[in-house]
Amino acid sequence: MAISGRAGLLALLGALVVGFLLPSWTGIFLVTGLIVAAMLIDLALAGSVRALTFSRGGTRAVRLGEPAEVTLTVVNPGNARVRGVLRDAWPPSAGAQDRHALDIPGGGQQTVTTALLPTRRGDRMAERVTVRAFGPLGLAARQGSHSVPWTVRALPPFTSRKHLPSRLDRLRDLDGRLRTLARGQGTEFDSLRSYVAGDDVRSIDWRATARSADVMIRTWRPERDRHLMVVLDTGRTSAGRVGDIPRLDASMDAALLLAALAARAGDRVDFIAYDRQVRASVQGSSAADLLPALVNSMAPLQPTLVESDASGIAAEVLRRSRRRSLVVLLTGLDPDPLEQGLLPILHTLTSRHMVLIASVADPRISEMAGARGDAEAVFDAAAAARAMQEREHVAGLLRRRGVEVVDATPDELAPALADAYLALKAAGRL
Repeated sequence: MAISGRAGLLALLGALVVGFLLPSWTGIFLVTGLIVAAMLIDLALAGSVRALTFSRGGTRAVRLGEPAEVTLTVVNPGNARVRGVLRDAWPPSAGAQDRHALDIPGGGQQTVTTALLPTRRGDRMAERVTVRAFGPLGLAARQGSHSVPWTVRALPPFTSRKHLPSRLDRLRDLDGRLRTLARGQGTEFDSLRSYVAGDDVRSIDWRATARSADVMIRTWRPERDRHLMVVLDTGRTSAGRVGDIPRLDASMDAALLLAALAARAGDRVDFIAYDRQVRASVQGSSAADLLPALVNSMAPLQPTLVESDASGIAAEVLRRSRRRSLVVLLTGLDPDPLEQGLLPILHTLTSRHMVLIASVADPRISEMAGARGDAEAVFDAAAAARAMQEREHVAGLLRRRGVEVVDATPDELAPALADAYLALKAAGRL
C-alpha cells in the first residue's frame, strides 16, 4: 500500500514524540526501530531503477566552441513511480550540464536534454547514466547505473573561414576575369582577340592572323585541375602551444582554408596527417565533400610525442602523387629536426613536386626580442633574437632548395598560406 510523503512524515513525527516520552532506553530503541522501519518501507516503495530503459538522440558532430544537445528518453515499465535525480555522465571536456530531475509514473516516460559545450577537439563519449530514485518519504533511495553509449565529435572550428570571401574574389580575378596575355608554365589557352598596342608580340597567333583581317593574339588563363597534397605533421613539434592553442590546431585551420580555396579553384586536394605513420587520410573527395571529409578526419587527431619521420613523409607523398603536384607541408621550422630530418631528403620531393612549407611562428618571441629594462629582459631578448635568427637561417636554406616558405603567427598563417597559393597560381607555377 502506497503511503503519501506527508502522511508518512506525520506518522513518523508522532512516533518520535511518543518515543521521547517513554523511559530513556526504551525510547531510544523505539525511535531507532521506527526510523529503520520507515527507511525500509520508504525503500520498498521507491521505484525500480534496474528496470528502466534508455534511448538517445540528438547531435553527433559539432564545431568546437559551439553548443550541442543530446536527448535521453527514460522509460519506466514498472508500476511504481520513479522520482529522483538522473546524472548523464560525460568527460569534463564535453562541458555537459548533466544533472536532471526525474519524475516518471508507472508505465510512463520522460525525455531530458543534456547541453554540451566541448572545449577540446575529438570524440566525446557518454560514460554512464546513473539514476537515484527516492521513496515517498525521501528517507531512502535506490540507485543504479546503465551504459547508454553516445558519441559527439567536436570538429575543428575553422575560424579562418572569415578570410575565404576575400580570397575567392582574388581567385575570380585570376580565373578568367583578368586574362593573362603571357603564356606561363601553369596557364592554358582561353580565346583569341585582336591585337592592341602594348600586347606581348609573343602571344600573336600567326595562323589565326593569316585567316583574319586583324592581327590576332592568344589569351591564357590559369590552369585548373591541379593537384595539391596537404601534409599535416602530427609529430612532437606540433604539440607546442602558441598563445591559447596548440600548433597543430593552427596548422589545421590553415589547411582547411587552403583546401576550401583550392577546391573552389577547380584543383584536386588530398590530405594526410603523418608522424611515423599515417594518422588520417582524405583522398579523391569531390569539391562538395572535401571540407566535411577534412574536418571529420582532423577532429580526433592529437600530437604524438615522437620525432616525425621525414623520409616516411617523402615516401608517402611520392607514393600518392604520381604527377607533378603542389605539396604543402605544415610543420615546424625548428633547426634540429629540419636539418637532420627533412633537408637531407628534400631533393626527392623538389625534383618531382613544387614544395611549400608552412609553419606557425610564436609572436611572443618577437615581443621578447624587443624587450629591455633589466638584466633578465635583456637576456630573454638575446635568446629570442637568436631563435629568430636560427629560424630565418632554416627558411633561407629551404628557399635556396626551391621551397616556398610561409612563416606566420597563428592568426596570420591561414590567410598567408592562401595568399601564397594564389601567388603561385597567378605566376603559373602550379
